[in-house]
Amino acid sequence: MDMEVEEYLRPPEMEIPPYPPKVVTLATGGKLVIRQASRSDVPILLEAVRPTMKVERDFYDIVGARLYAELLGWYRHRVRDEFCLMGQIDGLLVGVVNTRLYSRDLGISLHTLATERGLRIGAHLFAAKMEYSFEYIGQEEVLITAESPIGFRRWMIEYELIEREGQHELGGATPYGLTKELYYKHKDRLVAGERPVPEELLAVAEKEIIVASEDDILEKILGAKRRER
Repeated sequence: MDMEVEEYLRPPEMEIPPYPPKVVTLATGGKLVIRQASRSDVPILLEAVRPTMKVERDFYDIVGARLYAELLGWYRHRVRDEFCLMGQIDGLLVGVVNTRLYSRDLGISLHTLATERGLRIGAHLFAAKMEYSFEYIGQEEVLITAESPIGFRRWMIEYELIEREGQHELGGATPYGLTKELYYKHKDRLVAGERPVPEELLAVAEKEIIVASEDDILEKILGAKRRER
């Protein structure tokens, strides 16, 4: 690698505080550990994202493809100021979310992907990245857009987001803003989890990021509809 040229190609990185891991107790009683992913975790995260690009249902294909590219861009030092959080149950990776910092005050929410449905894992992970943006990084607003009806209901309606002019980095639909005031208005209702994570739970999560097989991921996403074919 021509490191002299590489120095020009790699964007600078803003220093931000770490996200402290937390645990969310799901409706099933399962324990969802949410923690920050490092750049070195990306190759295994890509393994979990890759199968979703085959699923048209609920626009998993476009979300998966874009998230894959964003994570790869972060891994290859081609994206400026991106962070990623992941959710694990007994070490098993069940969801990934990411955001890019446009500036110290403004965040650009990118994607939320859950590979296990029906437990509000995506909602908990989305709430966690908003928590990180407002409570730890100290941002004033996060811009959000949706690529599916589910996303629109979950983010725009549940958080009472404010319609904004212009374009989101993802293009497409109208951008909406989650302000610090709106975040705190809805925090008690939508942001769950406890800290610190019990040592034994955190140890399991940190020991290994387990990725389900492609068939298992597709089965969990598609459920009965896939079994009927």
